[in-house]
This record gives sequence, C-alpha cells and structure tokens, in this order.
Amino acid sequence: MPSPAVRTVPWDPVTVTDGTDIPGFSALNRQPVCVRWTRSTTLVAMPAASTTLRMLSVSVIASLTVTGCQTLDDAGRALGHSDLVNDLAARMDGALTATWAAEYQLPGGRTASVAQTKTPLRSAYTWPDGKITVTQESVTRCETTAGRTACTVLPPELTAGKPSVLVWTEAEKRGLVTPPAVMGLLTDAALDPDAVITQSDTTVAGHHATCVDVKRSTGDFATCVTTEGVLGSFSGTLAGAPTEVTLSRYTESVDPAAFEVPAGAGVVDRRTATP
Repeated sequence: MPSPAVRTVPWDPVTVTDGTDIPGFSALNRQPVCVRWTRSTTLVAMPAASTTLRMLSVSVIASLTVTGCQTLDDAGRALGHSDLVNDLAARMDGALTATWAAEYQLPGGRTASVAQTKTPLRSAYTWPDGKITVTQESVTRCETTAGRTACTVLPPELTAGKPSVLVWTEAEKRGLVTPPAVMGLLTDAALDPDAVITQSDTTVAGHHATCVDVKRSTGDFATCVTTEGVLGSFSGTLAGAPTEVTLSRYTESVDPAAFEVPAGAGVVDRRTATP
C-alpha cells in the first residue's frame, strides 16, 4: 500500500545563530518576536498501522497558534512537549496490534479489565456495569442493571485490523477511561503554552512506565504509560467527571474466556441469519 500523501504548507524559516532553522523566530539574542502559525498543518507520512493514535498529536507544533510574543525558550518547551506526546502516542498505537490483557483498579474497590489478541483479531473491555467485545464475527454489548446482565450481539464492523479502536469508541460513550481520551488531553496540554508538564519514570504493576503530571488552568491530570504502550494510570477529569484508574496486572497471555459473554447473561442475537 503506498504511503499517505504528504501535504506541506510552506513557511519562511529564519536561521538562528546556531544554524538551526526555527520558523518565525529571529536570532537576535533570543528576543521575543510576534508571530502567528496558522492551523494549516504538515501531515507526516506514516505506515497505515501506526496512525490511529499518533494522528492525534502529529501536528502539535504545526498547528500551534502564537497570538502574542514568545521567545525561543517557549518554542523549545513546546517542541519538547510534542516529542513527549508523540512518544507516548507511538507506544499506545503499537499496543493496538499486540496481544495482552490488563486489569485495572477503580475507585471504591471496583475493577475493570481489557483484553485483546492479534490472532484472531478481537478485543474486550469489561467494567462493573457492562462489557464490550469486538471480534471478526460480531460486536457484543452487555449492560448490567440491578444484578442482571443483558447482552446484544450485533453484526461485525470493519476495524482495519484494530478491534480495540471500536472498543475504545464505545467505552468513551459511557464515560470510561481510554487511551485515545488520555492522548487527547495530552495533546491539548502540549498546545497550551501555559501548561506545566512534568515527566517522570516509575514502575506500575511491575512494568516500567513514563509518567506525566499536567497542570493547566482548565484542570490538572496525571497519567502513566508503560513501555509496552498500555495505560498505566490516570487521575483527572474526563467528560466533566473526576475519575481514576490504576493498572494492577498486565500479561501477554490472554484467556479466551475474556471474549465470552458473562456467565448467566441474557443474550439477544441481532445478526442476520444466513439462509
């Protein structure tokens, strides 16, 4: 498959004293220069399998709009933020096509789990009030109310080899924490010149993780992403509600039962029967 077309909106760079071309900034003793970068972006060509999450952040700097006067220090800080966001996005994007299972601790002692396999392609997100499972044969949505679970089996949907993308979309509709939602917050923070972003390293559930603490006028949050690209933790506000999740277990061995409907659930199959 040919690489995506690259569309570049040209600008006139000014060469600074150290020989580095930085668009829109002068080399006069790091003095502030009033500039404006428009929303026009340079789309970087990437393999199709790695664009899902990285496209959220690929234009972090290209789409930056500077409405006042900023110094080269500001530009360097923004570039550093975008590099960090792109690195975390690349990790999470790689995890979309891997085989793994994870368990998360939720507030109040509740738990949630995520499982996916590369062969066959399938993904599932289970939380206290429901479950979403996407396979090549079906999309199954389960809801639990008053101790009873009801599941609806629907026809399969195209997932471009990444069933988790559909799972995340369905999960976000229910206010659940997902990697794309976290990446959206990180991308917004990287675009905010007033955001204070602190990076650190730690271990979550026995796995190395890069952590980011963000302080913004619109709300603070903290998140960690493991080396494997799995969300290690998140604490902040999503969809207007405070939430928190922490990875408690990660494995690259997945139990097939993770993709089955919950035991005792009522099932309605709405797939069209084959004549």
